[in-house]
Amino acid sequence: MTSARGHAEASVERLFQSSLVDAIRTRRTVRRFLPDPISSELLGEILALALRAPSAHNSQPWRFVVLQNREDRQALAQVMGVELRASRLKDGDLLEVVEADVARSTALILAAPTAILVCMTRADMHVYPDPDRDLAEMTMGAQSAALAAGFILLAAHASGLGGCWMCAPLFCGDAVRSLLKLAEDWAPQALILLGHSEGDGETKGRRAMQEVVLWR
Repeated sequence: MTSARGHAEASVERLFQSSLVDAIRTRRTVRRFLPDPISSELLGEILALALRAPSAHNSQPWRFVVLQNREDRQALAQVMGVELRASRLKDGDLLEVVEADVARSTALILAAPTAILVCMTRADMHVYPDPDRDLAEMTMGAQSAALAAGFILLAAHASGLGGCWMCAPLFCGDAVRSLLKLAEDWAPQALILLGHSEGDGETKGRRAMQEVVLWR
């Protein structure tokens, strides 16, 4: 009979031999892309994997908008740039610093041949009369959409693509929704940029486990 320790050792061995672990360990944020387009077939497979993400109440509150057309990405970048510029100037930031930030964001969005807008809907989630529980439900929806976005990044990396997560749509949801003519209950959460990487991506340090894990 195989001991519990034997089972544990076998499980750890299988884990570290899996392609999933390799994908997690080697994924990097990519901000430089080749102009080569991504096939709709590949994008469809990546999104199919994203649909496998767990979600609160199995509500699957994610919604996706795939932007393969440069003109659409240009319009989106412009709308988000207007909102970014206005908020940063209101904060008192220097105009030249703000304009440089807007230019970097716009260039990044245009460099990627595909952008996927990740949205959240509460259509199939609970609605509570008290604000505390309702806020918790909203948070669960956002967490669920974020998990699906993470699946997109891992699936894209495993397929040989590079990806970058941008949170900018959170700050200008109404403008983004209006531009793309989305349903009122589609709340933009993130913009995932995908493309064939030009280079290896960014390698940044990670906090040590003892800084972020509490064992009890």
